[in-house]
Amino acid sequence: MYDVIRVLIADDHELMRQGLKQIIELEDDIKVVELAVDGEDTIKKSQKLKPDVILLDINMPNMNGIQALRRLKDMGTDSKIIMLTIHEDQEYLFETINIGASGYVLKDAESSSLVKAIRDVYLGHSYIHPSLASSLVKEYNKHDKSDDLYKKDKLTRREYEVLGLIAEGKNNREIADNLFISEKTVKNHVSNIFRKIEVSDRTQAAIYAYKHNIKKI
Repeated sequence: MYDVIRVLIADDHELMRQGLKQIIELEDDIKVVELAVDGEDTIKKSQKLKPDVILLDINMPNMNGIQALRRLKDMGTDSKIIMLTIHEDQEYLFETINIGASGYVLKDAESSSLVKAIRDVYLGHSYIHPSLASSLVKEYNKHDKSDDLYKKDKLTRREYEVLGLIAEGKNNREIADNLFISEKTVKNHVSNIFRKIEVSDRTQAAIYAYKHNIKKI
């Protein structure tokens, strides 16, 4: 049984806000605690309510979603942030992931995808809509000029296995159960992986895995 996940929805369109709210509140384990109309409103309400997850539209007046995301991260928010976007905004995917977004969901996605994204990021995983994964890898390739083949070769066989499971969105306990090793051993492997492939979090590690086909897209 899930804990109740407290969600803040930020979108400048009333119909979108209410539609998302209705979809989300069909789930017993998710509750919408507030609605916001722009970036400034999002920051003010998130500071007051400290939601578990923020659904953040990219295109909003006064302060757009990317600006709000950057401000929230600079302020040290504990809320997990999922960017809401349309297909035409794919160029922002790489930027928002680098800033620290935990998820990226298309507005025309099935409701089940949105619910899965909320649950995944709440549990500390990342969620990138499957149709965007290849675009993310292409953008990552344009920006990453380091010697990736060398970094990849530095991973042990066990680290490959752990990295593949990270890319599947599994947490340390699930990885430990899957590989029949202790959670402490998994933590050590994760630390070594981050150091060897020069990333700082699980989302970047998952991107690396996608790029090198350690997890098939």
